[in-house]
Amino acid sequence: MEYDYVPLPQRGRLTWPNDARVALVLTFNLETWDLTKPTDKPYYAGGPAILPDVLPGDTPDFPNFTWREYGQRVGIWRLFELFDEMGAKASCTTNAVTFERRKAMTDAVLERGWELLAHNWEQGELLTNFAKDPERERDLVLRTLAQFEKYTGRKSAGWLSSSLRSTLNTAGLLAEYGCKFYCDIMNDDQPYMIRTENGPIVSVPYSNEINDFTFITRKNYTTDEFRDALIEELDVLYAEGAKTARIMNVGLHPHVSGRAHRIRALREFIAHAQSLPGVWWATREEIADWYLQNHEGHIPGQIR
Repeated sequence: MEYDYVPLPQRGRLTWPNDARVALVLTFNLETWDLTKPTDKPYYAGGPAILPDVLPGDTPDFPNFTWREYGQRVGIWRLFELFDEMGAKASCTTNAVTFERRKAMTDAVLERGWELLAHNWEQGELLTNFAKDPERERDLVLRTLAQFEKYTGRKSAGWLSSSLRSTLNTAGLLAEYGCKFYCDIMNDDQPYMIRTENGPIVSVPYSNEINDFTFITRKNYTTDEFRDALIEELDVLYAEGAKTARIMNVGLHPHVSGRAHRIRALREFIAHAQSLPGVWWATREEIADWYLQNHEGHIPGQIR
């Protein structure tokens, strides 16, 4: 996997449809964790624990498991209701096991016609566990993609790894399968091409910075501070987008953003974003397709 370092001032102008300034992507992560793992090592379930004393994998950790499970039982439905009420859409990622264990969540996304993409097999099984075992990584990635296709009737157009923990082989596996885009590389506000041994794939970045885990669970932001940070990020990108367009991704987890006392932050942020005429409420696949059709290989300094 390779990509070029091209500083922003050396790029040509990126445009979006209707000359929008910002492509806004609100991401729901539909994640599923095992209650136990057959290991005496601490089980990392794909994000910060609400109680820091993480137990061995072979010991049920009910406080942390059920804190996350709140999002599946309650929080995600509060988020769906908010987005339906406001006429907004999310771009959703899902673990393969969610199709079987928490199918109501994936069904709700598909019924709304929202974007859905593959997000590992199970949230706590990181691809970096197989960094020195490429055949096991290949098996997990292809098994995940096959499960996605089985339940949706189409191939996943893109991929986000659990906790964005991938290997040097991941992008090439996805390109070989036919994925258009890859979300683990978070180093830009614009898409660009990644080269792999199996051909190119578009980087459509996710964000661990503009993310409810980072703001709320790690930094202990209040509801107002969470809202204000989202609005300020969008406003700056919107101003900069008059010169060259940008992407803003907001990572959302139902057990974090879906709490009753936090939902107002998203309501007020969405209302602000809807008031701006130059915001494109895009899917990741739309971003990748637009970039490939209109910019790939045509922006001086962007692709080498």
